[in-house]
Amino acid sequence: MSNKPPPPRPAPRLYLATPVVDDPAALVAELPALLASADVAAVLLRLKETDQRTMISRIKVLAPPVQKAGAALLVDGHPEIVARGGADGAHLSGIAALEEAMPSLKPDRIAGVGGLATRHDSMSAGEIGADYVLFGEPDKNGQRPSSQAIAERLDWWAELFEPPCVGFAISLDEAHDFAASGADFVLVGDFIWADPRGPKAALIDVDAAIKKAHATAPAGQDPASQEHG
Repeated sequence: MSNKPPPPRPAPRLYLATPVVDDPAALVAELPALLASADVAAVLLRLKETDQRTMISRIKVLAPPVQKAGAALLVDGHPEIVARGGADGAHLSGIAALEEAMPSLKPDRIAGVGGLATRHDSMSAGEIGADYVLFGEPDKNGQRPSSQAIAERLDWWAELFEPPCVGFAISLDEAHDFAASGADFVLVGDFIWADPRGPKAALIDVDAAIKKAHATAPAGQDPASQEHG
């Protein structure tokens, strides 16, 4: 193996979480313009819990506009209905859920994972074959690590491991900081949809912020290695 330094990481991209979807009609109408306005790599579909048939039909309605825009549609949980709904993958919470979902998702679909409380869990997820690891999402009680702790975890992962890492940002500032810390993707959700100017303006701002964070890394240096300590 050569000791050549790895090529610099590409600029981070957005991962957009939907509101919890009950009736998808409004979201279907809004998505094309939204996805055209920023560099969104993937959409995380958060479905309201209901019967399987209804959830599958909602995935089927939302997958085409997302995929037509060149983004992947991932379902939050429910790996067993991903293929039947025509989605591109699932986001799982925790190692046990990831292990259980792998047979139904691989090799054709994406298996991402969050709910990784420790570095050991994160490394286990990588070994199992997760397509990305997510850091910073709230737990069941709405608690999450500090912004600094999330940034440190992203920095650690980006420097040492191959699979992409995702930072869960709850503000524009966090999106910028996580991109500067080496996140390959920045997951944004509720604060985008709650923006009084509308989600499109918020998404454009976040897209600009994460690109700026990446661009201002010192020349020849991977943004992931900034502020390392």
